[in-house]
Amino acid sequence: MDNTANGAVGRRRVLCGALALAVLAGATGSVDAQQKKATQKMVQYQQKPKGNQECDECLHFEPPQSCKLVEGTINPKGWCSLFAAKPKAK
Repeated sequence: MDNTANGAVGRRRVLCGALALAVLAGATGSVDAQQKKATQKMVQYQQKPKGNQECDECLHFEPPQSCKLVEGTINPKGWCSLFAAKPKAK
């Protein structure tokens, strides 16, 4: 059942909004560098891929073990809810 139709706000929408606010606050200098990134718990980070989605195939992954949006050490074969596939080479 989709609760967003009756006015409820989904968790993913709230999370993305909170992350956007944190990044915006960081860009204005009111948040230090560590707080710009989401916690692994906030984005449901896991050490294993979700289907064919894995961190090293994500637009936000920074080799060898970092992420532009998520704090801490990131497993290249891990996954989180902010996964965005890299554009395919033509």
